[in-house]
Amino acid sequence: MKGIHWTLAAGIAAAALLAGCASSQTKAEKLAMYQAHASAPVKQVPFFSPQGWEEIDRDHVLVTMRPTEVYLMRLNGPCLDYDNGAAAMLISNTAGVIQPKFDRVSFPNSSMSCRIEEIRQVDMTAVRDTKA
Repeated sequence: MKGIHWTLAAGIAAAALLAGCASSQTKAEKLAMYQAHASAPVKQVPFFSPQGWEEIDRDHVLVTMRPTEVYLMRLNGPCLDYDNGAAAMLISNTAGVIQPKFDRVSFPNSSMSCRIEEIRQVDMTAVRDTKA
């Protein structure tokens, strides 16, 4: 795919910390918490090699690009049902940016991919303060 770069997003400490803190919450509670501390939808996100990701529910994923840049992405399909327990997620980008309605997520060893419908930046300081 000329012009599109794919990068692996491996789950690391930041995602593990988020998952550990939120493990007692239901999927709906986690989604509501992140949405409450998310910006309005953005038109694009600068692409950096993601540091981690967490499935929130069937349609939402939380992606950590940098320790201070975390994004809630709404997807258009059930590709999270087909991750087969993958520790890595592929995210397309063009010219160093990720754009809703254009870029996609997928998983290694799966032919399923889903378009990113919406991206919202999450204020993780506010999320942590809520949990404290």
